[in-house]
Amino acid sequence: MANQYKKLVEQQARLKQKIEREDFKLRQSKYYKSRQERKARSRRLIQKGALLEKYFQANNLSVEQTEELLKTFADYVNAHKPDKLKNDQPNN
Repeated sequence: MANQYKKLVEQQARLKQKIEREDFKLRQSKYYKSRQERKARSRRLIQKGALLEKYFQANNLSVEQTEELLKTFADYVNAHKPDKLKNDQPNN
C-alpha cells in the first residue's frame, strides 16, 4: 500500500512538472507572437513615417506640426481616396 502511494506521489510530481513545462511553453509562444506583432507594427510605422517625410517634405516639422499638416488635408484625402485604398482593405 505504501509502495502504491509512493508511486502515485511520484506520478503527481511528474505531472506537475509536465504542466509547468507546458505552461511555460505557452507563455513563451504568446510572448514571441506579441513581440513579432510589435516588431511588424514598428516597422510599418517607420516606413509610413519615412513616406510622410518624403512626400510632404516634413522631416523638419515637429510632431505637433506634422499632425497639424495631416489634419489640414485629412478630410480632402479621405473624401477622394480611391476605392482600392479604403478601410475595407487589410493593412500592409
